[in-house]
Amino acid sequence: MRLVSRQIRVLVVAAAVVSASLAMAADPDHGSDLAKRWCAACHVVNADQKRASTDAPPFEAIASKSDFTPEKIAFFLLDPHPKMPNFPLSRSEAADLAAYISTLRK
Repeated sequence: MRLVSRQIRVLVVAAAVVSASLAMAADPDHGSDLAKRWCAACHVVNADQKRASTDAPPFEAIASKSDFTPEKIAFFLLDPHPKMPNFPLSRSEAADLAAYISTLRK
């Protein structure tokens, strides 16, 4: 039991370190460029874009969710999803996109 408790603590600390490093290294300007290039076909990614080609939520709506965090979105983007195209994002690109989305939070 004690070993399991120690392993859980190690995992929690590791997750915190990864989250912190993603947040510190994130570049929202690069994330904006990625969003315009890869995401704008399905999502409304900025105020200048009036519509997208699918019912995917606008980035502003994603950013406004009560449980939104850049870390949560970055991890979401790294996990393949059936409704989204499989873009081969690096961790830093996912963090950059998440940082950009967080700038849209109102």
